[in-house]
Amino acid sequence: MKYIISYSKSNNHYIDIEFIAESISQDELLIQLPAWRPGRYELGNFAKNIQKWAAFDKDGNTLKSEKITKDSWKVQTTGVSSIHIRYNYYAAELNAGSTFLDSSQLYMNPVNCCVYIPNRMDEGCELILQLPIDYKVACGQTQSVFLPNEKDENKTGENVFIFKDFHELADSPFIASNTLQHNIFICFGIEFNFWFQGECKPDWAKLISDFMKFINEQLLIMNDFPSKKYHFLFQILPFRTYHGVEHTTSTVIALGPGCNLMKGDLYEDLLGVSSHELFHAWNIKTIRPVEMHPYDYSKENYSKLGYVCEGITTYYGDYILLRSGVFNEQQYFQTFAERLQKHIDNFGRFNLSVADASFDTWLDGYSPGVPNRKTSIYDEGCLLAFVTDIFIRKNSNNERSLDDVMRYLYREFGLKGKGYTGLDYKGIVEHFANSSYDVIYDNYINAASDYEPMLREAMEFIGCDLILGPSTKFHEHSIGIRVAEVNGACKITAVYPNSVADISGVSINDEIIAINGIQIKTDSSGTNFSEWCNYFGNKPLSLIIASNGIINQREIIPRPNSYYKIAGIKKMSSVNENQSNNFNKWSNNKLLS
Repeated sequence: MKYIISYSKSNNHYIDIEFIAESISQDELLIQLPAWRPGRYELGNFAKNIQKWAAFDKDGNTLKSEKITKDSWKVQTTGVSSIHIRYNYYAAELNAGSTFLDSSQLYMNPVNCCVYIPNRMDEGCELILQLPIDYKVACGQTQSVFLPNEKDENKTGENVFIFKDFHELADSPFIASNTLQHNIFICFGIEFNFWFQGECKPDWAKLISDFMKFINEQLLIMNDFPSKKYHFLFQILPFRTYHGVEHTTSTVIALGPGCNLMKGDLYEDLLGVSSHELFHAWNIKTIRPVEMHPYDYSKENYSKLGYVCEGITTYYGDYILLRSGVFNEQQYFQTFAERLQKHIDNFGRFNLSVADASFDTWLDGYSPGVPNRKTSIYDEGCLLAFVTDIFIRKNSNNERSLDDVMRYLYREFGLKGKGYTGLDYKGIVEHFANSSYDVIYDNYINAASDYEPMLREAMEFIGCDLILGPSTKFHEHSIGIRVAEVNGACKITAVYPNSVADISGVSINDEIIAINGIQIKTDSSGTNFSEWCNYFGNKPLSLIIASNGIINQREIIPRPNSYYKIAGIKKMSSVNENQSNNFNKWSNNKLLS
C-alpha cells in the first residue's frame, strides 16, 4: 500500500492524497475511510471532509466506483492489477486529533484521512510526503529516506516513511514545517523528543528537568516501555486551548496561548497532559479492552472499560507528578479537587454508571448531553482509580497497589497481544488486594451512585479529609442555579435537582430579566444578577423569566447553604502514625513541600 501526500502552501486547506494498491485480484474492491480515531470514542465522520474522490487504473483510466456507506466506496476492478484512488481532504481544524494544512505547516493524523482496504490492513504501508526541502518532519515513525527533487525549481523533495501495517500508519501523526523547534533527551536508554510548532519560547532546561522526573517515575512503575523512542508533538496556539491525544510512539498536545506556555497554570497543564498522554503508551495503546483488540475503524468499538482506559490514566497522569516531586502537595490536591468538583457537580452520577457512560460515549460523544444523564470516564474514572489504589494498599498492608495491577495487565495482556475484560480487571485487583472487590465493582463502577462514602473512607486511610463547603455565590448555594452571560443575556446554565429553583419551575437556558423588580444588566464582564442576590439575601425572591419566548414570574424562598458545594481535599489536622505512614508510602515521599 502506498500513500502520496502532496503539499502546497495554500490557505484553502485542501490536502491532495493518492492511495495506490497493487496485486488486485478480485472484480470488486471495498475502500474504507476510518469512521473514528482511537483515543476518542465517538464517530468522527471524517468522510465529510472529502471534496473530490475518484478511482483509476495504473494507466489513468477511470474506474467505476460508488459510495455505499457514509465512509466507504465500492470500486469495479475487473481485469485491473493496481488501483489509484485520488481524493482531497479539507484540513482546517487544528487540535490534538485533527488534520490541518496552511502556509506554515502540514499536520496530519493519518487515521482521519487515509483510506484502506479492510481485508489487507496487515500489509505494509509506505507514506510519501512531497514537501519543501527545508521542512522537518516530527513523527513517531522513523523516516527511511529523503529524496530531493533536483529538477523542481520550488525545491521540494520526498520524505518516505515505512509502516508494518495500516494500524501503525493510523497511529503515527506527524507535523511537517520549517518552524519546528526540536530537542532530545535520554531516560533509561529511551530517546524522548520534544517538537514545538507555533509561537513559543521553550525553556529546555526546565522542560527536560521536569519531564525527566515524571518519565523516570512512570518507567519505574511499569518496568518497561512499548517503544525505543517517543515523541511529544506540541501544537502551540495563540489562544487558550487544552487537548491531548495518545499514540504508541508519540502524543500530540495542543496548548495555548504560547506566550504563557512556561508560566503558571498553563505550564502545569503542559506537565499534566504530557504525563497523562505518556501513561497512555501503556494503558490503551498497549493494554486494551478485548473489544478494541484489534481496532475496527469502520464502526463503534463498544466497551464499558473507559474507567480503566481513561480513568486510571487520568489518576496516574496527576498522581505521578506528585510521586516524582514535580508537583508539591498543594498543587496535587488542587488538581484532585478539580476532579472532585466535577463529580459533585455532575448529577448524572445518580442516573448512569461510569461503565455505562463509557459504552455511551459512542451515543453522545464528549459533550455533556442532556442534563444530569451521564458520568465521566475521566473524572469519575480517576476517583475510582484512587479508591481502588487505596483499596489494594489497605488490604495488602501497603505491600501492593494499583501499580501491580497495571504491570500485570501490561505483561500478561498488552505484551501478549490480548485484550482484557472487566472481569479480568476485577480478578487482578482482587488478586493483589487478596480481598473481594465486589462492593466497588458492583455498587460504584457498574451502578449509578454517589462516591462520597467510599471517597471519605479512602482519604481517611492516608490521613486526609473530603471537604464540602458552600459555594461562594449566594444564588448557587441558596437558590440552586448557575448563571452566565450569553449573547448579552443572563442565562441559567445549570439547575440543582430538587432545589427551590427547580421546584419553582425554572429551567436551563431560561433568561433572567429581573429580580424583585430590578432589571438584570449584562455586559462583556458578566451579569449583575449575583450582586442583587447578595443584596436581597434570604428574603423571598421574585424572578421574571423568559422561557422559549414566554415571560413568566417565579417565586423563590432561598435556603442558605443547601445546594452547590465547593469540593476539596486536605490533610487532617491530627493523624495517627499509621495514617502518616500510609500517606508517605502512597505519595512515595518525594514531595517538594
